[in-house]
Amino acid sequence: MSDVVVVIGAGSIGQAIARRVSAGKHVLLADLRVENADAAAKVLADAGFEVSTASVDVSSRASVHALVETATGLGDVTGLIHAAGVSPSQASPATILSVDLYGTALVLEEFDSVIAKGGAGVVIASQSGHRLGALSEEQNTALATTPVDELLRLPWLQPDRVTDSLNAYQLSKRGNSLRVMAEAVRWGKRGARINTISPGIVITPLARDELTGPRGEGYRRMIELSPVGRAATPDEVGTVGALLMGADGGFITGSDFLMDGGVTASHRYGELAPGLIPEQKGSNT
Repeated sequence: MSDVVVVIGAGSIGQAIARRVSAGKHVLLADLRVENADAAAKVLADAGFEVSTASVDVSSRASVHALVETATGLGDVTGLIHAAGVSPSQASPATILSVDLYGTALVLEEFDSVIAKGGAGVVIASQSGHRLGALSEEQNTALATTPVDELLRLPWLQPDRVTDSLNAYQLSKRGNSLRVMAEAVRWGKRGARINTISPGIVITPLARDELTGPRGEGYRRMIELSPVGRAATPDEVGTVGALLMGADGGFITGSDFLMDGGVTASHRYGELAPGLIPEQKGSNT
């Protein structure tokens, strides 16, 4: 039986992290579209990794539970990389909340019961979670600790309150980092760690959809006026993921790592004044 690293979302970021933490382990690549997982698996297999694939719908408890059973059938789950999600230009508010908010909470809960001692996980959140205005302490606690199957029933997450896809995305990504903080306590009881990474614009197919979509001009402005002045590569996110999942990150859990090239810093204190970038269009609740 092998140590198993589960990668949910077979895109560029998930692959980049997996390449850094999965040598000598079995990689289980899962995606909503199994053909995406199969394509990524070929790339990793050609690079010397042991890989298998599965289909998963993170918004379905039965589907996520089946993935857990597949993973534990392969060996001890020592790593979880959750990089699945949809962007504001790709989906409705309801779908974003179902996939990005509920789906992440569901994945964390299901894998909490099987993650091995010494294991570690990373959830890919977003800089957008940092662009959302302050929520009340009650709302923060609700996002972090509401039982998974009750999460989408929160009154302030209902369709008449969250009417904009960007706002749904902001709320989901804020919820991801808060949820991980709470889950770190539970994971710690099993001797495991879990953190979030909140990347800025990373050049992936999803980012290209945003850059060419209705908010593209605003996103290009973010890149141009950020301190770094460029977008990130998946490999740069992979480097941070490797730190968080490896021995050098052994004292880090329940944390969120913002890596956005300084966009948030410039938004608060620099040239990206409030109201000039797309994240300002959403409301807090």
